[in-house]
Amino acid sequence: MVEIYCKGQIEMTVTATQETLNPYEIAQQQVDAAAALLNLPQHITEVLKRPMRVLTVNFPVKMDNGTVRVFEGYRAQHNDAIGPTKGGIRFHPEVTMDEVKALSMWMSFKCGVVGLPYGGGKGGVICNPREHSKGELERISRGFMEAIASIVGPGKDIPAPDVYTNAQTMAWMMDTYSKLSGQNQPGVITGKPLILGGSKGRNEATAQGCVYTVLAALADAGIKPSEATVAVQGFGNAGRIAARLLAAEGAKIVAVSDSKGGVYNAQGLDVAKLEELKDNASIQDYGTELISNEQLLELDVTVLIPAALENVITSKNANHVKARIIAEAANGPTTPEADRILTEKGILVIPDVLANAGGVTVSYFEWVQNLANYYWSEQEVLEKLEVNMINSYKAVRDLAKEYNVNLRKAAYMIAMKRISAAMEARGWV
Repeated sequence: MVEIYCKGQIEMTVTATQETLNPYEIAQQQVDAAAALLNLPQHITEVLKRPMRVLTVNFPVKMDNGTVRVFEGYRAQHNDAIGPTKGGIRFHPEVTMDEVKALSMWMSFKCGVVGLPYGGGKGGVICNPREHSKGELERISRGFMEAIASIVGPGKDIPAPDVYTNAQTMAWMMDTYSKLSGQNQPGVITGKPLILGGSKGRNEATAQGCVYTVLAALADAGIKPSEATVAVQGFGNAGRIAARLLAAEGAKIVAVSDSKGGVYNAQGLDVAKLEELKDNASIQDYGTELISNEQLLELDVTVLIPAALENVITSKNANHVKARIIAEAANGPTTPEADRILTEKGILVIPDVLANAGGVTVSYFEWVQNLANYYWSEQEVLEKLEVNMINSYKAVRDLAKEYNVNLRKAAYMIAMKRISAAMEARGWV
């Protein structure tokens, strides 16, 4: 696995000398750009460009057939000046240390831009969940938690679900940590089942937060939701819920896609039918024009929501993007070079650290409820989420106007000012 990854990295440096697709390098470039605007001292910038801690673990897991496999995993903790680190754990065959480091940095800035008392963390295990039974996934989950238990905890680092992990994964991990600590510890993990201290509204939170920012951006542009057309790349949890919520606001969903490809209809798609097909067959069976993921990104729509993978909008296709607003429901879908092109074209990009911060915001609500052992209604959760997302959007928008920069740089500036102020107050720098 490591060998294949290294070969891929060598190949990438040869073919992409002008534009890096390494997420860690991209995150560092973004820090440099915002730090220059803030005139941050170089030593503070250097601290922000690196995680304070990265743990690599290798742990044995017994397979159903009696054999034992060793799995490799990582947990990165970017900066805990403001509070404990926070971030998801993903199970994926292509997890890399650089990816996890970058994601921990983005989590710091995501928490900073929406004002949460957290730094950023991220974790991952190199595995293909589709190849494992439920029993094997449980043992992988428990094994990973045992391996990282010394550096996580309700006041240290609070994991959550991410790619190919879910509430059940979190339940296994929380149970393992609780057994290791000798007491019930619901606050060590968020994204748990409701019965184990999960928060109402958590499943929809990422998409709902994204939709709040989209509606605010449409209002700024003088566009009613009923006048907007929307394309969603990635019809997973965030993408499908965002499509459903925007359709409920009156927007016309004209295209969606998943890993197999997409469908397009200028007259609009029935989101409920698409969700049924996604669950039971394939969205390609919808019975309308088939398009590729690449074609979807270049459609002439009001709102484009990349909700799938990193680096889907690059210097190669940014000039062909026609959307007026891009809301990044995925982490890192736009490269820095593409960001520059989109800004020059006048396309408003709501950056991932703001657009998809609804998930970590409600995770924060869950953690607070766990610590207080007092739980809120879904209406309370969504009301608090809306206030936080709209206020954060307005703060980023206003700073962007003040400095004449795009929303991404403004979002990073807000987050980095908070983190650097906390480090200075602690006497670190």
